[in-house]
Amino acid sequence: MHDRVTFEYAIIRVVPKVEREEFFNVGVLLFSKRKKFLGIKYKIDQTKLAAFSKDLDCNILNDNLKAWESICAGMPLGGAIGRLELSDRFRWLAASRSTIIQSSKTHPGLCTDPAKELEEIFNTYVL
Repeated sequence: MHDRVTFEYAIIRVVPKVEREEFFNVGVLLFSKRKKFLGIKYKIDQTKLAAFSKDLDCNILNDNLKAWESICAGMPLGGAIGRLELSDRFRWLAASRSTIIQSSKTHPGLCTDPAKELEEIFNTYVL
């Protein structure tokens, strides 16, 4: 049990028509301070997207999520936010917003391998 560490995660949602408040899950953000891990995994189901809205371009949503991926990885494409500490990057990405791409409230957990946990949460809540 001593090898388990705390982590936090948030579910990434697409809200095609913000005023209707309907959404579907497309990804997961996971942060573990002790393991120095910040990861993201996402996939936009084009069939679901079309059922919610025919006006949204899947490529634009993917480009936006790639920017989130750059922020997680601390890449130059992540800009000023990508240069922040891991915890600050996670907090910025998981913050409440009223845009088409949103995050759920954060949820805590314990794990030994954050990358494996990210995969399991993704499989449970997105796929």
